[in-house]
Amino acid sequence: MFTREQSKEVREQFWIFFGKRYPKKWLLYNTGIKDLNLKFDFDTEKAIIALDSESKDEIDRTYYFEKLISLKTLLKEEVSQHLIFDEQYQLESGKVISRIYLLLTDVNIHNKNHWPKVFDFFYDNMIKLENFYIEYQDFIKS
Repeated sequence: MFTREQSKEVREQFWIFFGKRYPKKWLLYNTGIKDLNLKFDFDTEKAIIALDSESKDEIDRTYYFEKLISLKTLLKEEVSQHLIFDEQYQLESGKVISRIYLLLTDVNIHNKNHWPKVFDFFYDNMIKLENFYIEYQDFIKS
């Protein structure tokens, strides 16, 4: 069992090592659309790459999610057939967002033996998701 401080240190080490292994400037929050973000997440149960529509305004959140749903076939072809589309994804904080994501289960950030698998999962899939977003951003923004 890890203390809160130990867990924080392990998470920091993971992200430092990921950045060193893949020294790329990721798009993430720089999508050009407020509250539409690309995300990495890794905890004690799973790793996720996601495209999140996080607006507090349900109309805005739904608008962008529906735009992305209209590209669902292309998203699955260009990113992964395993993408999950969730219009009402609830975060641990209780906030509801719309999320399109890929999930890697049976990994734990505290287990450094899992890190290489997660590094590859993040890099391989985020590159595809980021490239997809860049290719179709004009349509998504319109």
